[in-house]
Amino acid sequence: MKVHSSAAVALCVLVPWLTACNSNPSKQDIGMVSGAVIGGVIGSAATGGSTVGTVGGAAAGSYVGRQIAKEMK
Repeated sequence: MKVHSSAAVALCVLVPWLTACNSNPSKQDIGMVSGAVIGGVIGSAATGGSTVGTVGGAAAGSYVGRQIAKEMK
């Protein structure tokens, strides 16, 4: 089960990161990816390594990180 959680976290981190490689990232992009990483780690820790908790935390963190970065313009 640990392998699946690690793969989910890696996927949630690498896909946006690789997608952003074609151009300079905006503040919203940076906030979104940072929030996803932090949210994924917190979600994983809060649910004992559950894949659903990790992915849910990453999704929530990316939304919050993007909104915070949007307000910082």
